[in-house]
Amino acid sequence: MPGLGTVINVAAIAAGGIAGLAFGKLLKEDLRDGLTKACGVCVLFLGIASAMEGMLSVGADGTLTSGNSLLIIASIALGTLLGELLGIDALITRFGEWLKAKTGNARDKNFVEGFVVTSITVCVGAMAVMGAIEDGLFGDISILQAKAILDFIIVMVLACSLGKGCAFSAIPVGIFQGSITALAAFIKPLMTAAALANLSLVGSILIFCVGVNLVWGNKVRVANMLPAVLIAPALAFLPL
Repeated sequence: MPGLGTVINVAAIAAGGIAGLAFGKLLKEDLRDGLTKACGVCVLFLGIASAMEGMLSVGADGTLTSGNSLLIIASIALGTLLGELLGIDALITRFGEWLKAKTGNARDKNFVEGFVVTSITVCVGAMAVMGAIEDGLFGDISILQAKAILDFIIVMVLACSLGKGCAFSAIPVGIFQGSITALAAFIKPLMTAAALANLSLVGSILIFCVGVNLVWGNKVRVANMLPAVLIAPALAFLPL
């Protein structure tokens, strides 16, 4: 059944959020703050490791070389410009505030931050795109099953420190991956190996920025950088 993979993924995120909340209630405020910083460090290194895979290569002589600098600059700069003009960060924050009020969490000061941080972390990435495409075209949910396990762990850890908002990241994941599954036949031809590599590289940099915000506070409007993950695959079809 097309869409089953996304349903499993959404359920795993909700379950991770619930599990994290249950455990987080046992922690004092200073411990939760420390856990937030620890999560941020982990997210930083997840982003760095994935980005390095796309930037570094071993030459024939065994030397390590880097590349894709122009791709990164063009994608991030143009994507951020578009995101700032559209005010994506403000839109997502307003949606988070609306969810906060409608779900009876008006007193939860971390709700919106938890929702935005977790949503970006679990939505951005090649696994979300290719998993949803494979689900839509062939009913193959193996990629999304693997992603569901990873997301469960990530959301559980984040929910321990950032609270209920993390569980509600299941909503944008459901919308994002569900839309890709529905449009899989149209998107599949565009997701070449080069396009996916670009998406993974730029997405990893955005995940790194999420880590920066977790460790040092909201220094980067990551949501306004999201158009970069659309621009990066498109640039795969241009000679750079």
